[in-house]
Amino acid sequence: MKKTLSLVLTILGAGGLIFGVIMLFKGNVADSNSWIAAVLGLIFFTSGIGLMKSSGSGSNA
Repeated sequence: MKKTLSLVLTILGAGGLIFGVIMLFKGNVADSNSWIAAVLGLIFFTSGIGLMKSSGSGSNA
């Protein structure tokens, strides 16, 4: 369950981060939707990566 959730969070976070950064580079710096997508994408991406690291495979014990 943890691995599935971490994978979903990482993929959604990467997608949101890419979307937000692309919108920011298109010149919509003042648009709050671009910033919201970029920040939420960063939060989801880092939480997904952190969950992946914490769940581990158990083989390195």
